[in-house]
Amino acid sequence: MQCFGFIKTMMILFNFLIFLCGVALLAVGIWVSVDGPSFLKIFGPLSSSAMQFVNVGYFLIAAGAILFALGFLGCYGAHSENKCALMMFFLILLLIFIAEVAAAVVALVYTTMAEHFLTLLVVPAIKQDYGSQKDFTQVWNSTMAGLGCCGFNNYTDFEGSPYFLKNHTFPPYCCSNSGNGTATEACTEERAKDNIVQGCFSQLLYDLRANAVTVGGVAAGIGALEG
Repeated sequence: MQCFGFIKTMMILFNFLIFLCGVALLAVGIWVSVDGPSFLKIFGPLSSSAMQFVNVGYFLIAAGAILFALGFLGCYGAHSENKCALMMFFLILLLIFIAEVAAAVVALVYTTMAEHFLTLLVVPAIKQDYGSQKDFTQVWNSTMAGLGCCGFNNYTDFEGSPYFLKNHTFPPYCCSNSGNGTATEACTEERAKDNIVQGCFSQLLYDLRANAVTVGGVAAGIGALEG
């Protein structure tokens, strides 16, 4: 009985966290839908292109609603031991699991296509806004510092950008292997060629593959908790 009580309590707490995440996503989704321009401003022209394919606000609202319902059903079902609520809870979990598997397959199959598509969107945005649009520049600086990368493909993405035209150099991240942007010398084309700092898309894929075991372990743990 003590073991059952512990499992019941943990399930209630776990689903309460899911419930709170759902509320947070709903709130952000509503904010994006009501005041989208100010929220998406940091992405510059990339946002208008991406919004042709995915409405971020509606996506967040949908995801938040699913998590909200999942958390509520889990908490209510575990607390009241209601079989109908628990069946609905596990049905939603099954659908989410199927969606996760499908998304993983799509990601593996269409990685090259995604890279080509994103290149057509991101690189022109960098050439137009990096160094002139403050929010856009800060987002890229944070990304390059966090991943230890340079641009989307490499340093050539910054050729012709406001930053390059003003300083006649590339961002310091493109000449700093540590990725902290603290290169002591100006990041010229020669130094950028010598350092060969990886593009952010390739670096992200590399990090994901390098940590595949960890990611798999976390996924297995989540699956066990969901089960």
